[in-house]
Amino acid sequence: MSKPLLHLDADASNKSLHTALLNLSHDVTRTPNDWMPLNASDEVQLLGAIAQGRCLFTFNIRDFLVLSHHYPNHCGIVLAAQNSWSLSSLIATLDRMLTETQAVDWIGQVRWLNQWRR
Repeated sequence: MSKPLLHLDADASNKSLHTALLNLSHDVTRTPNDWMPLNASDEVQLLGAIAQGRCLFTFNIRDFLVLSHHYPNHCGIVLAAQNSWSLSSLIATLDRMLTETQAVDWIGQVRWLNQWRR
């Protein structure tokens, strides 16, 4: 079994969050990077995450709920309401989610990050 790979979309792309998750030994990418420009559309970000075999984390709830129906075989979409999270709680909760789940658990799934909040 393999751990999920995570991509932070442009709305959730925070250098401190990215660095903290890397320091916890998670395989995490963020927009922008060498395969995803900063100005990429939501659809391009999801397709890029799919091509890389990555679950996508976003605060852009409405758009990614719609996209999840257009691309039902995505590698997972994790949603969160931005104003509900501090950086430290995001780090701890994403760490818990990435530690407690397997990549196979995420295929076609859309879940709320709150499921892993303590």
